[in-house]
Amino acid sequence: MGSSPIVSTTLLLVEGLNVSEAPAGALGSCQLRATRPAKVWHVPTTRRRHFGSVRKLPSGRYQVRYWHAGTSRSAPQTFKTRTDALAWLSTVEADLLRGSWVDPDAGRISFEDYANAWLEHQQHLRPRTIELYRYLLDRHLLPAFGNYALVDIAPSEVAGWHRQLFAQLPGTAPKAYRFMAQLMGAAVKDERILRNPCSVKGASGEQRKEQAIPTVAEVEALAGAVPERYKVMVLLAAWCSLRYGELAALRRSRIDLMHAEIEVVETITELTAGDRFAGPPKTDAGRRTVTIPPHLIPLVESHLRFIEQSTDALVFPAPEGGYLQRHNFRHRVWVPALTATGLSYRFHDLRHSGLTWVAASGATVAELMHRGGHASPAAAMRYQHATKERDRALAQALSDLAKPAPIL
Repeated sequence: MGSSPIVSTTLLLVEGLNVSEAPAGALGSCQLRATRPAKVWHVPTTRRRHFGSVRKLPSGRYQVRYWHAGTSRSAPQTFKTRTDALAWLSTVEADLLRGSWVDPDAGRISFEDYANAWLEHQQHLRPRTIELYRYLLDRHLLPAFGNYALVDIAPSEVAGWHRQLFAQLPGTAPKAYRFMAQLMGAAVKDERILRNPCSVKGASGEQRKEQAIPTVAEVEALAGAVPERYKVMVLLAAWCSLRYGELAALRRSRIDLMHAEIEVVETITELTAGDRFAGPPKTDAGRRTVTIPPHLIPLVESHLRFIEQSTDALVFPAPEGGYLQRHNFRHRVWVPALTATGLSYRFHDLRHSGLTWVAASGATVAELMHRGGHASPAAAMRYQHATKERDRALAQALSDLAKPAPIL
């Protein structure tokens, strides 16, 4: 054997391996007389993809197919290069492995068909909520998105729709947007689309303007302006922060004069067409016991003497019997009282006054939530706004701080 190295037929594939350091038997029976870095050998390998296939079409473009759940599927488009086709196929494979794959055909259902089917299955919602959703859907959502496939509704489309609606109806736009986001969120959960296209920051929030509320004197004036049978109703709306529906459903058995308490367990929901439904409060927090301020006890006691004496009797029935109808109450009772006093408040503003007085008296958020029947702190905290009377009291307290302290 000469001094020239013997060329091995065995290929070393580890870059930088020194042949003198090769493990015993790595070179078989070959002998090397010199040590030097091994040459890097690149061995081309071919391997058929285990997921999907790519086929070149007569047009020169590439088509992708893959199997999932026993069904052969095609990419929704063809690709210019094989590399693009393989990249798309790899993305699908990764989505399947992560569990984030969405059937592209599932999102082809029209927004109108999906929204109508979704609403039909929400019978657990309160009638007033269903009525509101149907109004928003027919009036604002379907005209804009009804003919779209779910998968074709892009964030830019939603943003443009909301911008236009907000410019026209700033009070309605947040409600419509929240419902749109709820529908598209349901589509994500149903695995019809991958992402919710409703991503406009702050679009679901309503801009509440600070509004005037009845003062104690104005509440007294309104109570004196309504017919006698509704005087206590006005006072309880303010001083006990009760909703109209809670007062309309209130029965004699739910008033405990001995302990000065009202148990709120039922409310009246009234639809636009005038249909009325009695049922429990909207949330568990709405079912509560409210203490009656002592100065109202004699008035409540006197009122109960003049209504039906059965324990199941309504405390504030309609003149013809049965539940009050909101439309009739407004036009026959409330509007004449506003005219007589020169005021311009909603009946619900009485409750707003009551909760504001409670907040100004130093109530905690938890106490506000209980008295108002709120399920969230945010709903209760809106009553912790400044009032002119409270602001003057704070200003006086600041002045008191500025007074020189007495020298002892």
